[in-house]
Amino acid sequence: MQAALEERSASAFMDGVADDFTGPGGMDRAALQQVVRAQVLANASIGVTLGPAEVELQGPRATVRFSALATGGNRFLPERAQAWEVTSAWRDEDGGWRLYYAEWKPKGGGQ
Repeated sequence: MQAALEERSASAFMDGVADDFTGPGGMDRAALQQVVRAQVLANASIGVTLGPAEVELQGPRATVRFSALATGGNRFLPERAQAWEVTSAWRDEDGGWRLYYAEWKPKGGGQ
């Protein structure tokens, strides 16, 4: 999914998202897809750097917590950057991990 964002492929990113995805404020899969598409359209380049991940496995499910630095801008220099704290929930579906829940907030706890 990280590579899909960096390649600006919203559809490839969404391949990793479960049909019943939920996110902040009741966001559903369709709303997440619109957010991803908007970022792809707004940025000539997208960079994503992930920090160390804490993974908790619970059978066919996993919770993954990590930090992410997202940059967007023109092809040579980022115009903006934001650090995020991410908590995500995944489940094994047909031999592949799919994201079914995520929440993210600006690093440092701000809104």
